[in-house]
Amino acid sequence: MLANSTHIGNKQELSEKARNMSKDFGEIFLANDQGLKQQAIAHCQSVDELLFPYLTSEEVGLASSSYVNALWEKDNIELACLQDGELHQKSIMNADYSPVRKQLRARASVIGADQLYAIEKTKAWRNHKGGDDYWTPYQNAQVHELRAALQNPEYPDKPKYGQSGPGPEPIRYVLAAELHDMHSEKYHKQAIEVLIPYFTRILKGQTNE
Repeated sequence: MLANSTHIGNKQELSEKARNMSKDFGEIFLANDQGLKQQAIAHCQSVDELLFPYLTSEEVGLASSSYVNALWEKDNIELACLQDGELHQKSIMNADYSPVRKQLRARASVIGADQLYAIEKTKAWRNHKGGDDYWTPYQNAQVHELRAALQNPEYPDKPKYGQSGPGPEPIRYVLAAELHDMHSEKYHKQAIEVLIPYFTRILKGQTNE
């Protein structure tokens, strides 16, 4: 009976952690939309310290600041590509995104992810505003981040068919991005719910639940 109660307690604690991570992750982008950089970094650190428990607090700070710096570099590029108040897609596709990639490469190095994470994430962000396929590189990038977080280079570890797919978690991530694009409180709440299983999968993988 005691063992069962402990298991239920652990499951509830894990679920609460995953929900808080999902909320904090959403807050990163809300803070980014409002230009609140330090607030975005703080929320990112709250996520990263649980996402990458093998990192020191200093390393978590570097990983988080690199991610948020990349977001800010992306925004600076987009601002430079505005024409009459609208993003010029051709300018976005021709812009130099190396400052974004540099920051994401730094994050990849700290968390122990393949550098393809930085390449694919940068491509996703460019394509998102440039009118091209961004969902595929988004998923590819998350596979590399998930492998780092889970310390499992074999993720998604599919049992049989669909081996070419990225796994359910990267697809959840892309769905959350789609929901964020709707820019409404209703969809923001949906994005939080979508990402709870994403973070739950990581936490379970780290604790062998």
